[in-house]
Amino acid sequence: MSASRAHPTAPGVQPDHGHDHDHGHEPAHHHDHPHHDHGHGGHGHGGHGHHHAPADFGRAFAIGIVLNAGFVAVEAGVGLATGSLALLADAGHNAADVLSLILAWAATLLARRGPNGRHTYGMGKATIMASVTNGVLLVAAVGAIGWEAVQRLLSPGAVAAGPVMITAAIGVVINTATALLFMRGQHDLNVRGAFLHMLADAGVSAAVVIAAGLMLLTGGLHWLDPVLSLGIVAVILAGAWGLLKESAAMALDAAPPGIDPAQVRAFLASRPGVAEVHDLHIWSLSTTRVALTAHLVRPQAGDPDAFLAETSQALAGTFGIHHATLQVETGTLDCHLAPDEVV
Repeated sequence: MSASRAHPTAPGVQPDHGHDHDHGHEPAHHHDHPHHDHGHGGHGHGGHGHHHAPADFGRAFAIGIVLNAGFVAVEAGVGLATGSLALLADAGHNAADVLSLILAWAATLLARRGPNGRHTYGMGKATIMASVTNGVLLVAAVGAIGWEAVQRLLSPGAVAAGPVMITAAIGVVINTATALLFMRGQHDLNVRGAFLHMLADAGVSAAVVIAAGLMLLTGGLHWLDPVLSLGIVAVILAGAWGLLKESAAMALDAAPPGIDPAQVRAFLASRPGVAEVHDLHIWSLSTTRVALTAHLVRPQAGDPDAFLAETSQALAGTFGIHHATLQVETGTLDCHLAPDEVV
C-alpha cells in the first residue's frame, strides 16, 4: 500500500490532494484523512523554517519592478553624464535585477496553477527555471562590467562626484525599501533571491556614496570609481554563483538544501515495524515544495492507514516534506524495481 499525504504548501500554490493506492502488498484501506497544519519553526534534522509570509507577493513584485526600473533609467542617465563607471555598472546590475523580478513574478504566477493535463505536478518547476535563468543572466552581466572596469582602471577619468553621490544615495533608499518588501518570504528561493539582490544593491549603492564622498574630500582619487566597479562585480558574482548553484541543483532533482537524505532514511527506518527502507527519492517540486517517495518493508504491518498518516505528518513537521508517497511492503515479494538510490 502506498499513500501520498497532502499538507499545506507554500503561499499561493495549489495543494496536492491526498490519495492512497493499493499495490497488492497489503489489504487496501482507503480513508480520507483530514489535513493537518504543522508548525515550521526550527526542527531537527535540518528542517526548513517557514515563516508566516504574505499569501501573495504579487504586489511586492509590482512595486519593486516599477521602483527599480525608474531608478535604472535615472542612474544610467547620471552615469553617462558624469562619466561614472560605478553608476553605470550599478545601473546594469539593477537592470538585470528588474528582469529577475519579472521572471520570478511570472514563475510565481505559473506555480499557482494546480495540476492539470500532462502537468500532473502543476507548474511549480517554473520557479526553479526562473532561478536558473536569473543566475545565468547575472553571471553574464558581470563579465562585461568587469572588462570595462579594468579598462577604466588602466586609464582613470574624472568623475562628477557630487551628482554620483546623490544618485547613489537615492539608490540606497529604493533598494532597501524593495528588499523589505520580500523580507518575509525567505523560505522561497525566488523571493529570497529578490530579497538578497535588492539588499546587495543597497550595499553597493552605499559603497558608491562613500567613494564619491572620498573623491569630493580629496579632490582626486578617480581610480576609486573603477576599483569600486570591480568590487561590485565581486559582490554580484558571489550572489549569482550561490543562486545558480542552488537552483541548478534543484533543476537536477537533487535533495533540497537543508534536507539530508541519510537523516530522512534513518528516520523512516526508525518508524514502528519498519525493517528496511529502499528506493528513497527526495526532490523539489518548486522552490517551496518538496516531494518524497520511498518503499518501506514492514513484515508485521499493523494498521497501515495510521502508520502512513503519522509518518507523513512527521515528515512534514520534521523535514518540511509535504508531498510524501510511501509504499508499504511486507517483504514477501521482491519489490525492488530499481537499484537503491537516494536522489
